[in-house]
Amino acid sequence: MNLGDFKETVTMALDTLRANKLRSGLTILGIVIGVSTVILISSVINGLNGQVSDAVASFGTNVLWVFRFEFGFGRPSTEMLTRKQLTYEDAMAMKDLPHVAAVSPGLRYTNFQFNEGNVTAKYKSRKVQSVSIEGDTAAVKDVYDYNMTAGRMFTDTEEERASDVVVLGHDTAAGLFPGENPLGQEISLEGRSFTVIGVMDKQKSLVGGGKNPQDNYAYVPLNTFHKLHPEVLDYWVSVKYDDQKNRSLVEDELRDMLRRRRKVPNNKDDNFAIFSSDSITRLWSQITGGLFALMFGLSSVGLMVGGVGVMNIMLVSVTERTREIGVRKAIGATKKTILSQFTLEAITLCAVGGFIGITVGGILASLLHFIVPVSISPIWIIVAFIGSCGIGLVFGIYPAWKAANLNPIDALRYE
Repeated sequence: MNLGDFKETVTMALDTLRANKLRSGLTILGIVIGVSTVILISSVINGLNGQVSDAVASFGTNVLWVFRFEFGFGRPSTEMLTRKQLTYEDAMAMKDLPHVAAVSPGLRYTNFQFNEGNVTAKYKSRKVQSVSIEGDTAAVKDVYDYNMTAGRMFTDTEEERASDVVVLGHDTAAGLFPGENPLGQEISLEGRSFTVIGVMDKQKSLVGGGKNPQDNYAYVPLNTFHKLHPEVLDYWVSVKYDDQKNRSLVEDELRDMLRRRRKVPNNKDDNFAIFSSDSITRLWSQITGGLFALMFGLSSVGLMVGGVGVMNIMLVSVTERTREIGVRKAIGATKKTILSQFTLEAITLCAVGGFIGITVGGILASLLHFIVPVSISPIWIIVAFIGSCGIGLVFGIYPAWKAANLNPIDALRYE
């Protein structure tokens, strides 16, 4: 097919769309829905992937976490719940390992089931609810690259003396001190007065929009935390090591030391977990794998329905244009020419549906940006458009074959 025939065929396909707007619109509706689904879901996944990557990077480099539970979603197993808690002494022993630069054991008083706090922070007549309290050692600033908008973290001396000082999360400070300087002010937590010495910058959120629960925190020295909640002894230990190339070595040393301290027999599995930011990335990859499977399923249904519709309208078109096909064959049109013409018409129909679907999906993704992070990928736009054209090719072959194999004499006699 030369360029002139190509243009003519595309023009005829577009004329068919214009002449039968309702029929054509219903025909390509499935294509539009399928392509829109691809663009929408892929944009959300890309946006969330970027947000997760930023959040993981904000946790700091060369950091390992040690806890008695494995990292992941869902309720811990019975075996995990019966494990011994990590102790402060376990954390201090980690400091003596080679390649370990800093260690900070931490405790949290929060509702882990709903990922929000149980405490109300008060300043004069203002209150901020659902605040989580975290107790850390002064070494936490050596483990994490915290960004602070004001003030400082607590010192070793303040930790040793169990001083009533607090560093507020961004949202907590904004709620208690709108437009005011919180440094040096006295707030109430759990019935005790605390002096504000610092304010955290906004924390990176792993997923979703809206407020980040990590910004509604109150950080106090570890010994001060013990005065508030002596019953909480489930330590979460953060370990910073010197060089990325030593990560496997540090993990092995941590594992060997903890197995000895916790008296784990050689034939038994670890009764603790060591993980890093890679664990978050792997878990997120599993989640997005499910989302991609959902996207594939939803879009496949839409595209298949659209493909059947395109086949139907092309069969109708063949019937309506039987005499035209007979005339073209009578004046020398070959089977290949007729086959190419009708196949290209089907592809054009689906391409129009794909273009509309990309536009609709892009608009929906832009509107969804106010709820969750989205990022429209040019690669997925190309994939969706090629996929819609591929549907036209697959479902347009049979009507084109039928048109190409019409007997020109019978076609000319068709009424």
